[in-house]
Amino acid sequence: MRSIVYTHKGSPDVLQLVDRDPVEPGPGEVRVRLVVSGVNPTDWKSRTNTDPAFPEVTPNQDGAGVVDAVGQGVGHLGVGDRVWLYLSAYQRPSGTAQEFATVDAAHVVALPHGVSFDVGASLGVPAMTAHRALTVLEGGPERLSAGALAGKVVLVAGGAGAVGHAAIQLARWAGATVISTVSSDEKAALARTAGAHHLVNYRTEDAAEVIQAIAPNGVDIVVEVSIVQNAELDAAVVGPRAVVSMYADDAGSTAELSVRPNMSKNTRYQFVLLYTVGAEQLRAAAEDITEALIAGALPVGEAAGLPLVRFPLAETSAAHRAVQDSVVGKVLIDVAD
Repeated sequence: MRSIVYTHKGSPDVLQLVDRDPVEPGPGEVRVRLVVSGVNPTDWKSRTNTDPAFPEVTPNQDGAGVVDAVGQGVGHLGVGDRVWLYLSAYQRPSGTAQEFATVDAAHVVALPHGVSFDVGASLGVPAMTAHRALTVLEGGPERLSAGALAGKVVLVAGGAGAVGHAAIQLARWAGATVISTVSSDEKAALARTAGAHHLVNYRTEDAAEVIQAIAPNGVDIVVEVSIVQNAELDAAVVGPRAVVSMYADDAGSTAELSVRPNMSKNTRYQFVLLYTVGAEQLRAAAEDITEALIAGALPVGEAAGLPLVRFPLAETSAAHRAVQDSVVGKVLIDVAD
């Protein structure tokens, strides 16, 4: 089979196309014939910053395809099932940038009828991160469903990104009023298409003033991509007992929080990292995302507010470079011909 591998950390140039034998699934594992692999910032950051824990690693956490073989003890999946994968390469060498991936069956989810492989490969890190960010409000729902966030106001920072896009879609499906900050008219159009009720261009408007006018009682949940940049804004616009869910690290920068504005509102700051969120939370996210998929709530593509940027498997290094360069849209790798 064709597989992309790397043996040491570095630039996208360390990624190599090789031929390898498919790995037979052991107990609790399945082998998936990949159709589409999704690329996320975590994929290039892992490749750049950390020497691999295995002699050879295939990158990319997310993907979608068809179950090819099932290991002992796996009862919820069968050969021929259409599936999506998440955290495929976490503490394992077998990511989705290859034709066949042998992975932990717990991280493989049935793809509902009619949902495309493109959608499946775009879920994983973005949608599950968004789910966690939306379910940590004190007194709010721990699970998402239609109407679960009715009456709540959600602010999505950077609504044109993959996590922001999924957060808008999930919050809208769950009944929240959704505000999104953006940096350009182009990104505003994408966030609006994704379902945001209100758009705020933080480069041309007084974001705090505009958001306060939209939500005079304050925002309940902030899905935050850059706490370093937005700490002051978040403190100004949140309401009592709100939560700021932070899912990006700004390359290790340090954020400064004003004590009095946050203390007076009992604001909660919640870090979100999918790798260590816990198995129960991952299962809950997968189940709720499945319900959202059945409801048609998580489409991708330019018509849904998330343009798809495609590469063939042999050009995985270019796909990683595109994500590293902050291309607008979701980067997908076509694994199958």
